[in-house]
Amino acid sequence: MQQTVKLRKFKPDDLQSVIHINRLCLPENYMDFFFMDLHQRFPETFIIAEEDRKIVGYIMCRIEVGLASYGLGGLIRKGHVVSIAVLPQGRRKGVAQALMDIAIKGMVYYKAKLCYLEVRVTNDPGVALYKKLGFEVSRTLKGYYSDGEDAYVMTKKLD
Repeated sequence: MQQTVKLRKFKPDDLQSVIHINRLCLPENYMDFFFMDLHQRFPETFIIAEEDRKIVGYIMCRIEVGLASYGLGGLIRKGHVVSIAVLPQGRRKGVAQALMDIAIKGMVYYKAKLCYLEVRVTNDPGVALYKKLGFEVSRTLKGYYSDGEDAYVMTKKLD
């Protein structure tokens, strides 16, 4: 039987599953209220991936106002991918790419002109995915992560 992944908006009942995936997949963990705050403020960019009715991944983002790059000039709305994670059994199936695609549509809904994210310099699959999606490395943040690892800031102009 072919398994299919379904994407939908986060619901408060999903919180414990999302926290579990966050703790399992990423060293950067957040308090419950942080997830709920992003859900309440930016529901269009907090997306869940389900496979066989089990949550296998999520993406959560926020919209910020900041100085433009790419010659856009002045202050603009920017979509920030705060966290994206997919359980090992959900990887290499296009789940992360699908999550990114829907979250970017949500950012456009909130009138963001640019999307950015931080990714570990050693996360080759992540960097490759983001490049495939049209992101470029804009700078390196030295010692960004709590373990001292550097991060690339990757950005993409939105339509």
